[in-house]
Amino acid sequence: MSKVGFLHTAEVHVGTFDALVGAAATTVHVVEPALLERARRDGPTRDVESGVRAALAGLADAGASVVVCTCSTLGPLAEGAAGLPVPVLRVDRPMARHAVGLGPRIAVVAAVESTLVPTRELLVDEAARAGVTPVLTEVWVPAAWARFEAGDTSAYLAAIADAARSAASGPPPVDVVVLAQASMAGAVDLLHDPPVPVLASPRLAVDAALQAAGVGG
Repeated sequence: MSKVGFLHTAEVHVGTFDALVGAAATTVHVVEPALLERARRDGPTRDVESGVRAALAGLADAGASVVVCTCSTLGPLAEGAAGLPVPVLRVDRPMARHAVGLGPRIAVVAAVESTLVPTRELLVDEAARAGVTPVLTEVWVPAAWARFEAGDTSAYLAAIADAARSAASGPPPVDVVVLAQASMAGAVDLLHDPPVPVLASPRLAVDAALQAAGVGG
């Protein structure tokens, strides 16, 4: 059976991604919160890049046939890691590709400021591949992350849902809202009939990983 590896920066993601993979494959996880802490403090330094690559290599050594980095801040470093024997996916690329297909006016909701630039660059990249000129609106919800770090998941998701609802309703008008961090996925369940699609990354990323592993979605 194929094995999917995951690099996380929060323990909470282990159960989430195990549930999404289900019986389709086995999983192996590495949780490295210090990598996100260093990236938020210092930026994408060589030290952070080296740590990301080491974690990815460890997952490959553990038998993973494909690896997913579930941290949007670290995603570009994971995607850019060279010389690994298995494909590496960033959790938000499938979501970004889908979002661009829904329209050029995209709202990005993020709780960690360091996520905004890599998400923006990702959406611009996917839009260019599709021949689209994106119009991006960024919504930063800094108070929400403090709730996440305090373990108050319900309050965190409620704050994200409020921000997503507001972004979906405009102004400015948008075609789609993307939740920039995998930890936000539960906020989608708190939204009832939003006026535009609100996308989260985990399910789409797992489908892409299973396909890369030869399992299918």
